Amino acid sequence: MPKHDPLLTLALELVEKDPASAARRLEAMPAEDTAAAVHAMPTRHKARLFPLLQTGYAASLLTAVEPADFNAIVKSLDPERAAAVFMQLPEDARERLAAHLPESVLRHVRELLTYPEDSVGRLMSPQFFSLHQAMTVRDAIKKIRAMTEKRVGASYAYVVGDDDVLVGILNMHDLLVASPDSHLGAIMRRDVFTLPAHMDAEEAAAELARRRYFAAPVVDSDNRILGVVRGERLMRGARQELGEDLQRMVGAGADERAFSPVTYSLRKRLPWLHVNLATAFLAAAVVALFEDTIARFTVLAVFLPVVAGQGGNAGAQSLAIVMRGLFMREIPRGLARRLVLKEMGLGTITGTVTGVVTGVIAYLWFGNPALGVVVTLAMIVNLCCAGLAGGAIPILLRSMGFDPAQCSSIILTTVTDVVGFFAFLGFAVLFQAYLG
Repeated sequence: MPKHDPLLTLALELVEKDPASAARRLEAMPAEDTAAAVHAMPTRHKARLFPLLQTGYAASLLTAVEPADFNAIVKSLDPERAAAVFMQLPEDARERLAAHLPESVLRHVRELLTYPEDSVGRLMSPQFFSLHQAMTVRDAIKKIRAMTEKRVGASYAYVVGDDDVLVGILNMHDLLVASPDSHLGAIMRRDVFTLPAHMDAEEAAAELARRRYFAAPVVDSDNRILGVVRGERLMRGARQELGEDLQRMVGAGADERAFSPVTYSLRKRLPWLHVNLATAFLAAAVVALFEDTIARFTVLAVFLPVVAGQGGNAGAQSLAIVMRGLFMREIPRGLARRLVLKEMGLGTITGTVTGVVTGVIAYLWFGNPALGVVVTLAMIVNLCCAGLAGGAIPILLRSMGFDPAQCSSIILTTVTDVVGFFAFLGFAVLFQAYLG
């Protein structure tokens, strides 16, 4: 995109007036156009724009910038965000641009690399405020004032002992009303909620949300404070992980985006579509077993998709609830069986209600009460199995060490189609004397 391009001129004006809107507009454009626009921008515009882009999107654009621009852009980000963006760069881009990282960011990147990819340690910020427990209230207030002059503020501070071991937390109100000669160890609150650095980020997000805390200190195995993780950062990572899980559930790539190249999307989607095709032939084989019955009673073909479709919808409801429970760590292992039985019971009840409604419609439509009974019984069986499958599949996959999001939806569709077809046509065989 050349510099005289009117689209680029418009983009530059928008960055000047409203950088946040410019970031959202650029993220909605095709990747090639965005990369061309960013490449043609002056460095100062890039430095204003990149702090407002999504982390993954910013990383994808950084692969094409010049080292000088890279240095300016990274300096415009806080060390935590700069490290997060750098960590999402491809390996070759990391090696090429690592030499241009500011020392503070490079040090944080090295620390992050020591923690598992989905852990709290990868999301924590090294910027926190701590005071030693032996410090007096008078000295602590002086230090807080000095830090405030440097634009480092906090509503509370962490109190540490020797070797940065976390021993308590200090509320600013408690500090202001205490005697100036008191030591912080005497007025601090000792019941501090902490998160281990190696803790899974999704589990930490659920725990922080349950306690309604907006931040928590991150500690190592010796309870030394390493950093602070904010609930907003955890939830942002959790939402991204949930989005990736939803994409994997339907056979799309976890890292595929709206404007990913067509060839990339094909590579991610086609393998799972072939798996789905194989399972579809399994359902077709069930129908083929009852070919003679369908030929005799052609009306059965009208209700085949109705029974299978309702089973798929009911199973998807159970699957969504259980997947959310797993994601939010709301399902203890001891209660998994109870949850599956609950979903199975719900499936039976909803199957009975919708089955009766569908059966009445079938009777009024074709004037055959036996057809209504067949439809009703098939709907009950299929929705019961759909609830069982929707609840059990992700839990079983997790217990076997597999990612529940990877193929739950495909397995569920297979179960509801096969059971729905077999139940409906099987009951039709049993009641064939009354269908003619």
